[in-house]
Amino acid sequence: MSSSPAGGPASARPAPRSEPSFTIDGSRQFSTWLAEQRISLAFTTYQAGKVFFVGSQPSGRIGVFERTFNRAMGLCGNEQTIWLSTAFQIWRFENVLETGATDGDFDRLYVPRGCHVTGDIDVHDIGLNPEGQPVFVNTLFSCLATVSDKYSFEPVWQPRWISKLAAEDRCHLNGLALEDGRPKYVTACSQTDIVDGWRDQRTDGGAVVDIDSNEVIAQGFSMPHSPRLYGGKLWVLDSGRGQFGFVDLASGKFQEVAFLPGYPRGLTFVGDYAVIGVSKPRHEKTFTGLPLDAELARRQASAQCGLFVVDLRSGDIVHWLRAEGSIAELYDVAVLSGVRRPKALGFQTDEIRHNIWFPNQGRVQQWRGVEPPP
Repeated sequence: MSSSPAGGPASARPAPRSEPSFTIDGSRQFSTWLAEQRISLAFTTYQAGKVFFVGSQPSGRIGVFERTFNRAMGLCGNEQTIWLSTAFQIWRFENVLETGATDGDFDRLYVPRGCHVTGDIDVHDIGLNPEGQPVFVNTLFSCLATVSDKYSFEPVWQPRWISKLAAEDRCHLNGLALEDGRPKYVTACSQTDIVDGWRDQRTDGGAVVDIDSNEVIAQGFSMPHSPRLYGGKLWVLDSGRGQFGFVDLASGKFQEVAFLPGYPRGLTFVGDYAVIGVSKPRHEKTFTGLPLDAELARRQASAQCGLFVVDLRSGDIVHWLRAEGSIAELYDVAVLSGVRRPKALGFQTDEIRHNIWFPNQGRVQQWRGVEPPP
């Protein structure tokens, strides 16, 4: 992938000519900010079926690397392990490079090492419990669930208003916040208990639920997403209004910190900053008529797609990474601390077939196979 100089816009395009074209452009100081924070970013777009890795090249330019996974959505991980939910699977990736080793300009190489087949249950947010097992939002069945060696999923919790487990997406349960690795809060677009009932409640029916008490602690949101606990606060994206803020746990009131120029979904933090995914709303009934439309019109602005970095101290957007072309919607974003430039293997080429890693006398050894002639 191509990338951008530290003083100018980043631009990245997919290599295969058969794929729809896109560009990714960064603000002037985006690469400098990544280097200062000693991080890279990963984000997903289910609409284009991509996982993107954004890091820094030795030249100071932004480095963008992408892989294709059908309906890539929920994402969590760190410098060593990444978990990703896709159309009907949950994947675990492991970094195969030893500390200090590189693969060309890359200091992390994430390789698929495990998979749970869930079926098409519309997995949204995903996290890891203290036992290291993934726990995720099973949106189709309106519950939280974990993986199973025997079943498609094992339910672990459901909102009090959901009367039965049914493949009906009754309230569009979507977001998950963990506290010390345990599920603590979720977001839902409504408190409805009928098939697809949330679509009629999308302007103000959204709620935040405390999992321990199974009580609604805040409501009145427009399609909320991505609850996260950070710095002693419960942060939430009021997506249908384009707002990022936090819930006062004493009063249940939402305090706006920043307005985003689009439909925010996907949230993570580093230091004094929030990194937020923003999408262009789809041109369909579910995403039209939201309060976001009127607010964008009032500001004489059009919806954008990309990552936006918000300074938590001021509420200002201080850096951005915008996507144009075939990429219009993002779902999740993750910070990879201590990573300069990551990449991953996927299944669209033979790379994963012909690259083999194994331990040998206390070190990781790689064998690059050669494809036999036809």
